[in-house]
Amino acid sequence: MILPLSSKLSTLSNLPHINKLPKLRKKDLGLLVPKRGGKVTPIIATYLLKIAGWRTVGHIPDIPQAVVLALPHTSNVDGIYAIPSLFALDLKISIMGKHTLFKVPVLAHLLRWIGIVPIDRGNKGSVLQSSIDKFKTGEPLFLGLSPEGTRKYTESWKTGFYYLALGANVPILPVALDYKTKEVRFLSLVHPTGDIEADLLKIYSQYRGVIPRHPERLSQPLQDINNSLL
Repeated sequence: MILPLSSKLSTLSNLPHINKLPKLRKKDLGLLVPKRGGKVTPIIATYLLKIAGWRTVGHIPDIPQAVVLALPHTSNVDGIYAIPSLFALDLKISIMGKHTLFKVPVLAHLLRWIGIVPIDRGNKGSVLQSSIDKFKTGEPLFLGLSPEGTRKYTESWKTGFYYLALGANVPILPVALDYKTKEVRFLSLVHPTGDIEADLLKIYSQYRGVIPRHPERLSQPLQDINNSLL
């Protein structure tokens, strides 16, 4: 389901802007946050980020479950900086993959280590319910999604992530990849209230000024948020 950005962007003038955020390190993560359990990998990933000139900033609340938004996503290169930032924190963020990939035991083990969650896409509506069911188990889970749904320009976001968070009763954790500051930025939680328009505006506002690798591909909601707050 796709929802266009509301024309009432003037209400965002009273919302907080992105300020300089503190550096985020492995030791800053609480006990409840899903972790990979690596010892060597975080050291290597931290070194690679330092060489690349990137850093991870913000705050991750000590919670066991959340829907994590990765934005803006305009290039395959994004993963070169995003993935090491997760490994450096020893943070485990899972993404969805076809359940048929898990039929081969060796491959299944690798996919789970990477953080792929098996989802059956066979029936209409099953992806949303299956994702909600993953959260309902109570196991620690940060599920990463990209609401833009493409690396190209798009007029609106896919809102499945919102209904997933609402149905599973978990918060939404926005994460920004900013090429201007060379930061992977963990932003403030948004708790879905059922008022999707108001909640989306809270998410959009946190991406003000974030520059992707390809600015011309920035999604329309994020272009609008920049233009409305100039």
